[in-house]
Amino acid sequence: MGVNNQSFIELNGRERAQAILDQGTFCELLGPFDGIESPHLPKQNIVPQSDDGVIIAGGMIAGEPAVVISIEGGFQGGGIGEVSGAKIAGALELALNNHKKGVPVRPVFLFDTGGVRLQEANYGLLSISEIGSAVVALREHTPVVGVISGNVGCFGGMSITASLFSYLIMTKEARFGLNGPEVIEQEAGVEEFDARDRSLIWKTIGGMQRYETGFADTLAQDDVTAIQRAVQETFQKKGKVTSKTEQVDFYRHLLSKVDPSEKLAPDQFQELYNTTKNEPIPSPVSYSLNEVRGNMPNSRGRVWINALINDEEADFEIPSVLYKDALLGREKVRYISVVPNPYNRFLRARKGEIGLDEGWAIAKHVREIIKEDRNQSPRPIIAIVDVPSQAYGYHEELLGIHYACGAAADAYAAARLAGHPVITLIVGKAISGAFLAHGYQSNRIVALKDEGVNVHAMSKQSAARITKRSIKELEEASKKVPSMAYDIESFASLGALYELVSGIQAEQPTERDVQTIQDILTGAVEDVRREGVYDLSNRLYSEQARKEGRKASLLVRDELEKQWNI
Repeated sequence: MGVNNQSFIELNGRERAQAILDQGTFCELLGPFDGIESPHLPKQNIVPQSDDGVIIAGGMIAGEPAVVISIEGGFQGGGIGEVSGAKIAGALELALNNHKKGVPVRPVFLFDTGGVRLQEANYGLLSISEIGSAVVALREHTPVVGVISGNVGCFGGMSITASLFSYLIMTKEARFGLNGPEVIEQEAGVEEFDARDRSLIWKTIGGMQRYETGFADTLAQDDVTAIQRAVQETFQKKGKVTSKTEQVDFYRHLLSKVDPSEKLAPDQFQELYNTTKNEPIPSPVSYSLNEVRGNMPNSRGRVWINALINDEEADFEIPSVLYKDALLGREKVRYISVVPNPYNRFLRARKGEIGLDEGWAIAKHVREIIKEDRNQSPRPIIAIVDVPSQAYGYHEELLGIHYACGAAADAYAAARLAGHPVITLIVGKAISGAFLAHGYQSNRIVALKDEGVNVHAMSKQSAARITKRSIKELEEASKKVPSMAYDIESFASLGALYELVSGIQAEQPTERDVQTIQDILTGAVEDVRREGVYDLSNRLYSEQARKEGRKASLLVRDELEKQWNI
């Protein structure tokens, strides 16, 4: 930086928002003096912050109305809880309303976040799914622009959100990935990723690497004027941009050229990306798949897709993502389920995790339905969920697992917005980025009431490490804050479920069990069509959500709307 330049990274969240907006136009909405704090932190002896770490500001960018959302990385690592998540989602939803009324507003998001705030866990995941839904809808009207500068960078579920943006601006000091190096080391060992090797971290997930491999659109200097200029220039670009998460065939082709048995160096990936982006994409994209040997392991995801398609043979392009068009009642629906594949070419995605191939394959199977049904009644899509987590690994981060998960989430959201009833059936685990990718963008969520059905933001071991607590302390905290618990009944108390189904044999369903679930899925589809609403608002306005589960989320949205004058 020159002598007169000012570092953008060194500014706090509020100063960054002021710096992006035209001088003298900054007007904060739902600021600290409104006093809406997290109700969940004091119960854990954590001091809340009166803006909950998120700044929403109206103003002008190059003379045009704008809203800037800025995360304060200095509070709880920029983690997303119920209040902060509702501020972000609420602001994007109000910006979308503006566009629907023909009143344009430029949305800019300043990332500095580790993802979900683990002290509020499932509130964070719920909010991130709602933020992603709003981004996908808003993108149809205006470019949605993100800036990832530093200190924290952009990680966790918020990296999946960032992947959905029209344009991303990064500094070379920033980091951008789904799983932080410490979490990968925790889950996969130091041989997979050494969290102390700073050079390796920046070469893998730093701003320069992300720019060189197309995961960021602009590399800007760490300078206030340079970032302002980059944001303004982005809004001057003509024509609608196709987000990367919509470019399914290209990224599947790119991945098909990777041999994960050999460690791919960061510069080799740059070279591979640059040669591939200038090639024609073959149709169909073919993978050199490991042959499916013998009997594949059973899992709840496999048991339930087989049961619901009447034990016909499920289709697959990759053995870990099963799909089938089959009858539900009197109409055809598409079922999609992720299952373990012990021969998966990516070692870290062998136990049912959503990895690189899985995310892009889900996106393909959903998007082909949208295309096929463009001129006819949009058929329902049923996501059967039994996913232990996203895949944790070096290759996953280098090759953009956050974009793979984002592509799946984007496809489900696009299907829902195109009028497809999207129904989730949770039969096993629904954890972290895997659930954000596969299941959280649905109109309705149905879950089995069973000990093996868990919803959460992270495995207990990793959550304990990140929050510097013992597993016992985490379990104690979850008694006071249901959103931290793993069991499905605690999740149901938040109000996001359409139905929690008791008395079903989850591991080996009987014919009667299958019929019961089919009837409930049929009812969920009918409920979506009857309501005729294709955003995610039903989760906020369910009886349980209004009574208790989402009181803070609703309060934030109401207060934000009262102050909205953009």
